[in-house]
Amino acid sequence: MPSTHTDDATRLADPTLLRFATAGSVDDGKSTLVGRLLHDSKSVLTDQLEAVERASLSRGQEAPDLALLTDGLRAEREQGITIDVAYRYFATPRRRFILADTPGHVQYTRNMVTGASTAELAVVLVDARNGVVEQTRRHAAVAALLRVPHVVLAVNKMDLVEYAEPVFAAIAKEFTAYAASLGVPEITAIPISALAGDNVVEPSAHMDWYGGPTVLEHLETVPVSHDLATCHARLPVQYVIRPQSAEHPDYRGYAGQIAAGAFRVGEEVTVLPSGRTSKVAGIDLLGKTVDTAWTPQSVTLLLDDDIDISRGDLIVPSGDAPTTSQDIEATVCHVADQPLNVGQRVLLKHTTRTVKAIVKDIPSRLTLDDLSQHPAPGKLVANDIGRVVVRTAEPLALDAYADSRRTGSFLLIDPADGTTLTAGMAGAAFSDSAAPAEEPAAPADDDQGWDF
Repeated sequence: MPSTHTDDATRLADPTLLRFATAGSVDDGKSTLVGRLLHDSKSVLTDQLEAVERASLSRGQEAPDLALLTDGLRAEREQGITIDVAYRYFATPRRRFILADTPGHVQYTRNMVTGASTAELAVVLVDARNGVVEQTRRHAAVAALLRVPHVVLAVNKMDLVEYAEPVFAAIAKEFTAYAASLGVPEITAIPISALAGDNVVEPSAHMDWYGGPTVLEHLETVPVSHDLATCHARLPVQYVIRPQSAEHPDYRGYAGQIAAGAFRVGEEVTVLPSGRTSKVAGIDLLGKTVDTAWTPQSVTLLLDDDIDISRGDLIVPSGDAPTTSQDIEATVCHVADQPLNVGQRVLLKHTTRTVKAIVKDIPSRLTLDDLSQHPAPGKLVANDIGRVVVRTAEPLALDAYADSRRTGSFLLIDPADGTTLTAGMAGAAFSDSAAPAEEPAAPADDDQGWDF
């Protein structure tokens, strides 16, 4: 029996898998919260726990320091801080999780961008004694920039403020108002003590005034499925399959992972950037022929017509095709140690396509403390977030990042050594807070063949 529209919609995302990231200021207890989640959900192996107990005893601590379950680098253990993104995989009977424990220091903002870029939920920790601080606002702004659909405010160390409800209520009110102003669609506030385990996995006996879910309960039940009607179907071509064998003399298939939405046999599609059209003649999935395929399945599409298609082309439904352009305006986070300058020649990687490009303008740099725009900075340095205008050598089909985090994102790469310079998000920064676009700067005189 053919799949219904509703059936396809529920398959677009795996509801049993949640990708989430933690963020917060230094010493707010992120790694302790992650360790508590792993420990209390019985997701820690015995030998791992014994190693943490030994390390804790060697540091003069009587109880196991659960933060050591995630702070794996030697420098992290020595300094008592998180430097790199620590990924952890664990599961409960209700759901599987991929967790990214991200750093809290300002100089590691780029690491948070990496960890939260694919997250469906972000847990932002706040020390109940300190309330909402500058770094809290910074992490809320990054979550909003990355269009993370669900944000949890975990007000930690409630045991150090005597589990006082007014303290929690004031922090939750301030944070919720700020995050909502950035366009964060859903905010859930939970009072916890990661060290004592209150409201992390088990409900707290000290906060009977709180009737909401524990952190784990919320993680297990938050919806992560996507509505098929709002998904723009996209297949970046990774490889053209032509066996030219006696068994398959005329086989020509276009293989790749579906980035979003679903494709059906008989559907009219357009190939970008050429704009040529055809119909889906067949779909091969894991050696079998299917009528429908959806994200994130890896498939091979067969088309009715022989079209010149190669790696980097994008196959989309003809009635839902993005516009192609050589001029890209985007919000970027600069992740490299060397700066990004106006006039710089780069490579732009979008899905499976990589093209030459020039940074034509850097209209502004975002000050995340108060969301003000610093105009015409001339360059971006490590951890800076700003607006850029890029001109590409060939047309690209980018969706707005607000519509598709997969096909609305790109990387700028150093053509000399392949270093990733910048992570980009096409379109407006926040819902209505993006800086107004300025006229692109005049092209540099010394483009040496890179003037497009």
